[in-house]
Amino acid sequence: MKKLGSALVVLVAIFGGAGEVWAKSIKAILRGGFLALAVIALAVPANAGPFEDGMAAAKRGDYAIAVRLWQPMAEQGDSTAQHNLGFVYYDGQGVPQDLAKAAKWYRMAADQGVAESQRNLGLMYGNGEGVPQDNAEAAKWFRKAAEQGFAQAQTNLGAMYSKGRGVPQDDAEAVKWWRLAAEQGNAEAQNNLGVTYEEGKGVPQDFSDMVKWYRLAAEQGYVRAQFNFGAIYEKGKGVPLDFAEAVKWYRLAAGQGDAKAQNNLGQLYQQGEGVPQDHAEAAKWYRKAAEQGAVKAQYNLGVIYANGLGVTQNHTKAAGWFRKAAEQGHADAQYNLGVGYFSGKGLQQDYTKASGWFRKAAEQGSAQAKSALDLIKPTHVKTIRIGPDGKPIPE
Repeated sequence: MKKLGSALVVLVAIFGGAGEVWAKSIKAILRGGFLALAVIALAVPANAGPFEDGMAAAKRGDYAIAVRLWQPMAEQGDSTAQHNLGFVYYDGQGVPQDLAKAAKWYRMAADQGVAESQRNLGLMYGNGEGVPQDNAEAAKWFRKAAEQGFAQAQTNLGAMYSKGRGVPQDDAEAVKWWRLAAEQGNAEAQNNLGVTYEEGKGVPQDFSDMVKWYRLAAEQGYVRAQFNFGAIYEKGKGVPLDFAEAVKWYRLAAGQGDAKAQNNLGQLYQQGEGVPQDHAEAAKWYRKAAEQGAVKAQYNLGVIYANGLGVTQNHTKAAGWFRKAAEQGHADAQYNLGVGYFSGKGLQQDYTKASGWFRKAAEQGSAQAKSALDLIKPTHVKTIRIGPDGKPIPE
């Protein structure tokens, strides 16, 4: 474990498992569950006429005309028009957004076997959008679409089995559906298979297959896989240890806004692993992640400011970032915030608040915080000496 300067111990942000991902879409489920409804390509049937005119209107952005042309067709039972009305009502294109109407039209198309509508109706049940939230109904509609070979629905159904939502939890069944989708090139399913092989869930643990599936997904630009691929290179897990390769994949994921990748890229710059050491660059990436609420990055940025590494030393800013991380339960940030209150660096000196933060950290097992609590007892306050690093010196 490394130290930066003499003021605060840098407890390097511990990376989550390579399988961990952060959901970015509405009410998304970890590792490939419910996502915001994707824009489905509006299919054109063989017959010409009002439908094609509606398509032409939609392509030029005139959805109101498209809706007027498709509505009579949908009411007469045209499943493609029904599906497209579901999309425009969901997205609020040409009509006021109306999730209940979107669900109505998707259901009508789904009942006629339109796989995209079945999948989208499953998403709406999973998210409770326009219909009551119901995981069993979501799984039912995902299955109907998945059995038609629709890769996105296969991915969703795999997630339901993985989490036991609407169906009995079954890792092997999750793998079955993810494999079907992955073999069609679905990057999310490929990443999920990588996770299962890494963790040995539903399949025997196999790092060779883990690498294969992460690589396929990462090369398609799938951000979670890019992060996971970077993580295995950083750890030398299933591949030779290669910090430069880790930097490459973290940078790709970080460029897409992935906060965990941004934090880990910052750490590699801070340590000079895979790239020349550059504290300013580390601070840049920590900040990007911290501003997204990434607790480890908030802590690391606090350390950067406390030590003046790549930034002008600023104890007030350090305390601000420690507070953000501490309020999310980060024990080392809680301890450092206690140090700030105890020493008066960046904060108004307040032994009561210092004690409160030390206690929170100690409750999570921080040995430093437990020692600090012993020193900060009221009977000892007058005799405590503060070292040049701002920490209490035992008598």
